[in-house]
Amino acid sequence: MNRRRVAVTGTGVVAPGGIGVPSFWNLLSNGRTATRRISLFDPSALRSQIAAECDFDPSAHGLDEETTRRCDRYIQFALVAAAEAVRDAGIDLRRQAPWRTGVTLGTAVGGTTRLEHDYVLVSERGSRWDVDERRAEPHLHRAFSPSTLASAVAEEFGVHGPVQTVSTGCTSGLDAVGYAYHAVAEGRADICVAGASDSPISPITMACFDAIKATSPNNDDPAHASRPFDADRNGFVMGEGAGVLVLEELEHARARGAEVYCEIAGYATFGNSYHMTGLTKEGLEMSRAIDTALDQARLDASDIDYVNAHGSGTLQNDRHETAAVKRSLGAHAYVTPMSSIKSMVGHSLGAIGAIEVVACVLALAHQVVPPTANYETPDPECDLDYVPRVARERKLRSVLSVGSGFGGFQSAVVLTGPEEGR
Repeated sequence: MNRRRVAVTGTGVVAPGGIGVPSFWNLLSNGRTATRRISLFDPSALRSQIAAECDFDPSAHGLDEETTRRCDRYIQFALVAAAEAVRDAGIDLRRQAPWRTGVTLGTAVGGTTRLEHDYVLVSERGSRWDVDERRAEPHLHRAFSPSTLASAVAEEFGVHGPVQTVSTGCTSGLDAVGYAYHAVAEGRADICVAGASDSPISPITMACFDAIKATSPNNDDPAHASRPFDADRNGFVMGEGAGVLVLEELEHARARGAEVYCEIAGYATFGNSYHMTGLTKEGLEMSRAIDTALDQARLDASDIDYVNAHGSGTLQNDRHETAAVKRSLGAHAYVTPMSSIKSMVGHSLGAIGAIEVVACVLALAHQVVPPTANYETPDPECDLDYVPRVARERKLRSVLSVGSGFGGFQSAVVLTGPEEGR
């Protein structure tokens, strides 16, 4: 079919070390890390006691007391990031055709923070099986359903078109952007607010990843704990935040005189049917996602100028991902910079894919590749150019962002500069 071209006209972000796009890009371009000892609760009993937290004050970012009470932390993040993206796009969504405007947002763990907090209240810290529901917050039911994320943002902007919450583990953000891209490209919407949000820094979530030893135990040096692709890496560092974009049919954007940052040119996702948390060594499924996204974009592997890696910092992920990129890009992989911003902002589960797409948009806008912070010691099985520690100026026309999610999800998104769109 003849797909419509899809432009990115607005970006918004809530991230560790950077609330708002300017602060976020300042952190990335300077290679600073936002990882530290957890302050949201006492982590002393945990194996991994570090995370990348957002210094977030909802009232300082325009949320009133009622919204703050009603919405879990991850929805607050999404509302603030979406508001920034819509302002950046210079569009009043309430003046657009409401049935032609959509919202697609992703989350991996939804309202975990509120659910855990209120369970502690109603069960007297777990001592009661017959819980006292009178102690629960009146909006607890909203935390129970992840669909609240997309519906809350849609309600904020009066959107009546396709509204959906996507939950595919750690690829939720990439997949939400990809689904929104298809909605616009296939003519089901003209505008879509797309992205993801998660606030997983809570005792139960941290304990889950402690149990499988996926998170770094480097509690004595949190600033250097996230070490993607480094031979001494020992797990990821939990993060939180939200990334949101305004996607718009290209001619619709041009007609209103909008600034077009770039285009979403291709998206694909596949499953490995292999293991809930494990990855195959060959990277076949991620490679297939990359190849399919490139086909949609009508690009050759040699057209990719930068790869935004999933780069979680676990032993198997970094090797799996390196193999997949080499399989898809061939010899071009060895001359293409590839970096992981998780080294700076941690791994915010479902949100990170969308935050990384925002980073790709900014990389294209500034013609700068963000670095992989803390990369010191090469791993023989990870032998590509991971942009160690310092950002790099580079001519960027087309970039690739990839992700892996628990459950076997493997996704890829291709972005092109506005003059490069096919």
